[in-house]
Amino acid sequence: MQVYLDNSATTRPFDEVTDIVVKYMKEEYGNPSSLHHMGLEAEKAMKTARRQVADAVGVSPEGVYFTSGGTEADNIAIMGIARARARRGKRIITTKIEHPAVLNSFKALEEEGFEAVYVGVDREGRVDMNQMKEAINEKTILISCMHVNNESGTIEPIEEIAKIKGDAMLHVDAVQSFGKLEIPTVGVDVISVSGHKIHGPMGTGAVCFTDKVNIKPLLFGGGQEKDIRPGTENLPAIAGLGLACEMISSNLKEAGEEMAKIRDALAKGLEENIDDIVINSPEGACQSVLNVSFMGTRGEVILHSLEQDGIYVSTGSACSSNHVGGSHVLRAMGLNDREVEGAIRFSFGRFNNLDEVDYVVEKTKQAVDRFRSLGSFR
Repeated sequence: MQVYLDNSATTRPFDEVTDIVVKYMKEEYGNPSSLHHMGLEAEKAMKTARRQVADAVGVSPEGVYFTSGGTEADNIAIMGIARARARRGKRIITTKIEHPAVLNSFKALEEEGFEAVYVGVDREGRVDMNQMKEAINEKTILISCMHVNNESGTIEPIEEIAKIKGDAMLHVDAVQSFGKLEIPTVGVDVISVSGHKIHGPMGTGAVCFTDKVNIKPLLFGGGQEKDIRPGTENLPAIAGLGLACEMISSNLKEAGEEMAKIRDALAKGLEENIDDIVINSPEGACQSVLNVSFMGTRGEVILHSLEQDGIYVSTGSACSSNHVGGSHVLRAMGLNDREVEGAIRFSFGRFNNLDEVDYVVEKTKQAVDRFRSLGSFR
């Protein structure tokens, strides 16, 4: 039996998405910038995909710019807005639990002379709004905050931040919430999304502006995507992204409720069958993530043990899994060394079902019991 529970890292594409990607690679492979019939058909497909993404995010199609994924979308939004608004001020604000695409963009801007402020979170991973309020001043030009944390599943108070942001632009990394929750747009200026988190193709995403925003591009080329992201568009992946957006939006509420049932059943099963565990995902977290610390174990060892049983999980963000010191997210939440080292993230997608839960609980219990019996935890 194979159970894939690493959907926060990437998802299996819908079959229909795979089919449309192949179609635009084998049959309708024209360049959208070409003036002949195949080029015009490609341009039409791009227009359709742009509308599909816009409808799913909740913005105008004119505000959607295709990228190679969430990382590039974050970089374009953060670096582009900060540099364009540098004359107004140099203060930029984010949180300590952001994705490396955001944190490393901020570090790069610090090297350019910007003043970066990293706001802390509470034990549940929620942004400290008192710190946020204190950080915002008349020199603040940009605030960047994720909607749903990729490791804990915590839903961040975007609406509250939007109300106090003043003249600052608000960027929301919605990579983990897209396709699971409605994305907040009121008071938000720019949103980043990714295709491979919503059963779309890898290597595609979008940066979405809710209104016209002055931005300095990071790349320079032939004028594609209105110079925001020049370069020949990845039409097969973009067509797949558009279809994935349409498919995940068609039953967002129902699919979310089903995912929540699976997440809750797994949490209950683990708590009832395994002693000395800590549920790190707070009550009210996004239904796609369940983070659990199995005390007296090492998450990496449990991960590989489960892998032998065909169960695929993670110990944290796939984009920072090789970093030493453990999860920066869990540490920012105040977890101790044993809690961080024993943490496993189970993350759910549209292909998971309740029938998998008992098997996962059984094999997880066996893995934890086996490790604890060795007494090898330092």
